[in-house]
Amino acid sequence: MASGHEGFRKFPSGRTLTASKMVKGVLAATGDWEYEAISLGFPGIVHEGRVARNPLNLSGGWMDFDFEKAFQRPVRIINDAAMQALATYDTGRLLFLGLGTSVGATLIADGTVVPLEIGIMR
Repeated sequence: MASGHEGFRKFPSGRTLTASKMVKGVLAATGDWEYEAISLGFPGIVHEGRVARNPLNLSGGWMDFDFEKAFQRPVRIINDAAMQALATYDTGRLLFLGLGTSVGATLIADGTVVPLEIGIMR
């Protein structure tokens, strides 16, 4: 999705998806869009804005990948559950639970975002 654009674009992913393949897919799917920066919701552990571990449900190559170089734009990375929680957060406390290829969770308390590792679904 992109601010100022209708709908969303997608492409197939799965266990063989690497960071490089993801970038190529995003660039191909959004070639006609104009955007200045990217917020990337990553399905795994993110520490200080960097991928801390390769995801368990995708292929490798994520930890040391240079997303800004590949996209040629500023990129900010956040855990995907934290991104989803922030999309609905207003004030107070919120506990987000997401069920997908794993159990993603985030607690937001008075503006502080705490992504949580809960478990893997296989």
